Amino acid sequence: MRLIAGFYAAMFLGGMVGIGYREALPDSVSKDLVSFALGTFIYQGVVLVLVHIFLRQHEMSWSDGFGFREPRLARTIFLGALVSILVLPVALSLAELTKRIIEAFGSSAQMQQPVKMVMEATSIRQLIVHGLAAVIFAPIVEEIIFRGVLYPAVKRYADPRTALWGVSLLFAMTHMNLTALIALTVLGIILTFLYETTRNLIAPIIAHSVFNAVNFAFMIFQRYSQGEL
Repeated sequence: MRLIAGFYAAMFLGGMVGIGYREALPDSVSKDLVSFALGTFIYQGVVLVLVHIFLRQHEMSWSDGFGFREPRLARTIFLGALVSILVLPVALSLAELTKRIIEAFGSSAQMQQPVKMVMEATSIRQLIVHGLAAVIFAPIVEEIIFRGVLYPAVKRYADPRTALWGVSLLFAMTHMNLTALIALTVLGIILTFLYETTRNLIAPIIAHSVFNAVNFAFMIFQRYSQGEL
């Protein structure tokens, strides 16, 4: 519980750092880029340090804690990539369905903040930073916390079904976007099944990374086809 509290505290800290630098930097500097990069990577760096301390307290290595020593690494990577490609159209369809339901009730469906930032990026440097955060750092940090730590902990003290649905819903809610809530909950469930199947956290990390990478590439292509890049 202390680690999960630290995770959300680090997220808050990263946000505050980003806001602070945006206000303090001169106009000659790309405020959005610097504040996003510092806020995001400070948050993710603090989380990784907390996880390392957590593992040390339990006298475990990263490999022992998250199954990195499990055999058949090639199979694990292949399954991760394959599952991501298969689940992507399902997630996109659920997000579109949720958007239409929200709009049917007279509300406006909002894009996720990272998506909005990519769609509004004005330089290649901004796109590179957003790409690194979405494709590499976010999948590693989020999978370590939600599938690697939180899911086994909840399953230990509650029944597996509660752990599966509860952690997957919390994973979706952490992204703070109603339009993506159902799609991300389903993604969280599938990533958990993938972790259970392979016993190796590399599989959901790969799946999460490929999922984000395809979405990121689609947004870049969309902007390019519209002449914005």
